[in-house]
Parts: sequence; C-alpha cells; structure tokens
Amino acid sequence: MTSLRRRLIILLVVSILGVVGLATFVAVKVLGGPSPELTMGPLAQQIQYMVQLVPGHVPGSGDAPVTISDRPAPGFEDRKHTRVLNDMLRQNGLDVSAVVSRNAGQPGMVASVALPDHRFMIVTVPDLGPPRDVWYVFAGWMALIVLGATPVSIYFTGVLVRPLEMLEAAVSKIGSDGVLATLPEKGSVEVRATAHALNELSARLRTAMESRMRLVAAAGHDLRTPMTRMRLRAEFLDEDREKWLSDLDELDRIADSAIRLVREEVNQDAVEPVELDRLLRDIEVEMISLGHAVTIDHLDHVSVKAGALGLRRALRNLIVNAATHGKSCTVSLSGQGNGAVLTIADRGPGIPPDLLNKAFEPFFRVDPARMQFIPGAGLGLAIAKEIIERYGGSIRLENRQGGGLVQTIIFSRE
Repeated sequence: MTSLRRRLIILLVVSILGVVGLATFVAVKVLGGPSPELTMGPLAQQIQYMVQLVPGHVPGSGDAPVTISDRPAPGFEDRKHTRVLNDMLRQNGLDVSAVVSRNAGQPGMVASVALPDHRFMIVTVPDLGPPRDVWYVFAGWMALIVLGATPVSIYFTGVLVRPLEMLEAAVSKIGSDGVLATLPEKGSVEVRATAHALNELSARLRTAMESRMRLVAAAGHDLRTPMTRMRLRAEFLDEDREKWLSDLDELDRIADSAIRLVREEVNQDAVEPVELDRLLRDIEVEMISLGHAVTIDHLDHVSVKAGALGLRRALRNLIVNAATHGKSCTVSLSGQGNGAVLTIADRGPGIPPDLLNKAFEPFFRVDPARMQFIPGAGLGLAIAKEIIERYGGSIRLENRQGGGLVQTIIFSRE
C-alpha cells in the first residue's frame, strides 16, 4: 500500500463509492416507501366498495376474490397504518373498523375489516414500497459503481502521477557522473514542464561536473611544470636535497592521484561477469611479488557484474591499503544468497571511531605526519568506493577487537 498510484486509485474509488452510496441509501430511506396516507387512500375506497357489495351479492366467476374469515388475519398490529385507514373510512362515511397487521417473516400488510355479521373481510394492502431484496439490489448497485469508477480512477491517477514517474525514471538513470539522462518533452502541460525542468537540471549538472573535472585535471597537469623545475633545481642543492626530492615526490603522487580520480569518474569499463575469486588470486600473486604480506583465508566461487579493470583497481587499492598500514592482511570471500561478502582484515593501528566516516574522503590521512613515511595521497579508498558503488556494491570499515581494521565489501551476484 506504499505506492502513490494505488493510494490515489483507492482514494478515488472509495470517494465515489461513498458519495453515491450515501446518496442512494438516503434516497432509499427517504423516498423508498410511500406515506401511509398514499397507501391507505386507495385501500379505503376498495374496502368501501367491497363492504357495500358483500351482504347481498351473489358471487360470480368474474368477481375479484374476497376472503371472508371468522377471525382477523394473524400477525401484529401496525398502529400507524391502522389509525390512518380507520380515519379515511370514517371520512368516506363507512361505519366499520379495520386492523392493519403484519405477519412476522412475510412481506407486506393485511387489513382485517369487521363486517356487521361479526365476520372479517381480509384485504391485502398493496405493497408500494421498495423491493423485498432491496439490499441485494443496493449491493449490486454498489458493485456496478466500483466497476465503473475503477478504470476511471486508474486513468486519472496515471495522469496525476505521470510527472512523478518521469522523475523516478530520471533519477534511476543517473550515471556515476551524476548527470541525468535527457527526457523527451512531450505529453500534457505538466509532463512537459517536468521534463523541461529535469533537462535543465541535467544540463547544469553536466556543466558543473565537466567544469570540476577540467579544474582538477588542469590543476594536476599544471602542478607538474613547477614541480619539474623544482626537481631540476633540487639536483644542484647540497643541503636538504633528499627532503626536497621527497616533498616533490609527494606532490607528484597527489597530482597523479587527482588525475586518476577524474579519469575514474569519466572512463568506465564495460560491465561483464567477473569471477571474483579468480581476480583476488591474481591480486594476491601481484601483491606478494611487490613484497606485501597478503594471505588468502578462503574464497568461494562467486561471479559479479562489473568492469574488470575498474574492479581490479578498487580491490587492489583496498588490499594495498590494508597491507601497507596494517603490515599484513587476510582476504576472504563468501557467497551468501544473492550476494557476495568480501572481507579484508589487518592488524594495524586501525582508525579512530570518530574518523571512520571520513575515511573515504579524498586526501584523507589518519595521521598527516605519517605522509612522509608511507607513500600515497589519501585517494585509494575514495577511488575504491567510487568504483564499488558504481557496480552496485557497498563498503564499510570497522575496527577489529584487539587492533586492526576490517574492510567489508558486499556485492550483488551476477
């Protein structure tokens, strides 16, 4: 019941049903049955004629049937109709009394008219009220209203929520660059206005993203020119030469990382099935050859849909981060239902709890003083998170009991 479309359809159907149903119910109650005066008037005249004919009349085959009984009709008296009928009989100059009764379990009323010979003439009162199965008719009437109101409600609800559906579709198509796909500007006035507003927003976002990427890339390239000059001058220095070169190497790493981050957002690999366990085995061999202490705990055979090069870069960054800061790391992969869970655990110093939520920010370093001892610009986690989330995964960091950090990556299966 959380869908806005379903809520609007139900609201419209219930509203129409409630209004028509209430109006019908009031009509049945107010106008359904005639007043006693209207019912008893014709009956009084009928009784008058019958009473005048009964004493000396010889019945014939064409006469209307008249029932004569020694006792009144069974049932309980309807006092209101009895009073009205007797008043009308007296107004017509007929000196007789009548009792209108109803029989439990049977519809309609019966008038018992006392004759001069102490017998009773039984006359059926015309039933001018609603049909006996009025509630069945009412239920059928309501069902017809529901059948008629439902398609109308569905149509107009579709018209009402179309701009929202367009907005939802546009948001679901947002790429990793944060830009909306262009929408066709056609349909009703509201739909065209919504599509036009989203297209303008998309154009502004695209301009802003391209401007940011150009700025970062240009800054990275521009840094290299003065760094090259500084490196050449540092070669001729005798004092603090190694410090100058170390600082220049750090600046060079920052510039390269910034350029890689921009390229990662722009250049995207084609999505294909990737055997995650095989990829991790290849990364393990590469890390060991580079001197990193990387151990495989266990690997389930799991395939995910991702870009092979981008995913390899992301996992390599995470494993290098763990092996560098944690001195060594252990990797395990397990398939769980429709997903796969990859954990990378180390025994390093971890991250202070108040800084865990900042670990994925670009250029983040837990201890800036360690930058000169551990290579890197603080963009490894940011790039890895960008790639993993692009392919529908998620990553979180937790400190281990006893020291160290656990990186947990969750993927959806192929």
